[in-house]
Amino acid sequence: MKYAVIDEHRSEFPVKTLCRVLDVSRSLYYAFKKAPASPRSQEDQALRAAIAKVHAEHRWAPGAVKMWRLLNAQGIACGKHRVARLRKLDGIKTTRTKRFRVMQAKERVQPPAPDLVKRAFQVDAPNKIWVGDITAMRTKEGWIHLAVVLDLFARRVVGWSMDTTQAATLPIAALSMALAQRQPLPGLIFHSDQGTVYGSSSYRELLQRHGALASMSRKGNCHDNAVAESFFSNLKNEVMHDRLFSTRDEARAVVNDYIEMYYNRLR
Repeated sequence: MKYAVIDEHRSEFPVKTLCRVLDVSRSLYYAFKKAPASPRSQEDQALRAAIAKVHAEHRWAPGAVKMWRLLNAQGIACGKHRVARLRKLDGIKTTRTKRFRVMQAKERVQPPAPDLVKRAFQVDAPNKIWVGDITAMRTKEGWIHLAVVLDLFARRVVGWSMDTTQAATLPIAALSMALAQRQPLPGLIFHSDQGTVYGSSSYRELLQRHGALASMSRKGNCHDNAVAESFFSNLKNEVMHDRLFSTRDEARAVVNDYIEMYYNRLR
């Protein structure tokens, strides 16, 4: 529909210009905007929110069929073709295979590290065990990824980074920030899931240069990294709930305020 094209590009071009190019009356377009949304349109909006939630909760973006199965498992009835159409409308792409191949081509991925933490999340001093994880946030400009490092002693965020891609450089930047701020002694344990970026040679080498030991959760067991998962759960409930950021810069600013002004100070 031409009206949908105008909605999609009105932030880039004046409505007057878009209407002229598409041979649409401005008055009819604005009348369309004021009209109440149809039941089908309302269902699409709810399904788009559910799709975005599934995408954000899965490190490697699932394809349309897998996402459809995940939604149905949550009791959300929908068709595969409808999911594919709405994913495309929001610019959600399947990136798991592509990202894995890029990582293989550029650097060696090391075998998973053993679980040195074993859910013993209570520690008696800072800089003994750090945990890390990555999540995704949706904006009108597209997705942005957030990597964090938390110290288990006070559950503080000691390092974080945001970027449009989920390459190894993202968690490396977060870890580098934590190392620069805390300057831990050798023997620090850094715990994460078995994500490819955490197994990259460059990430492991950074840990080794600072005398830190890599630790990883068992495959597919989110409870082994419960503290990091809990942080992202709080972030999503308190900041991201039903919220679509206009720009990636807005998302960065909100995350900065949440971490530096609230989570690390007032929590």
